[in-house]
Amino acid sequence: MSQLLFLGRPWVAFDAENKEHRKWFKEFQDLKTWGRCPVRFIISDDQGDLITMIQRRLNVYYTNREFGQISR
Repeated sequence: MSQLLFLGRPWVAFDAENKEHRKWFKEFQDLKTWGRCPVRFIISDDQGDLITMIQRRLNVYYTNREFGQISR
């Protein structure tokens, strides 16, 4: 096993309800790099690429906050 697996940032599934996850995604959008993010986000389901998955989850999160729970 590569030592990079032990020394690298931990893998985490993006959670739109987690304030830090939203903050790290905003930093990525501002800086155009994941360099300052203390974790690596994974694609937890079959939604294409990471950025699209995060944007979709954020859309659902903010829509639910604005209008209440929506059906999927």
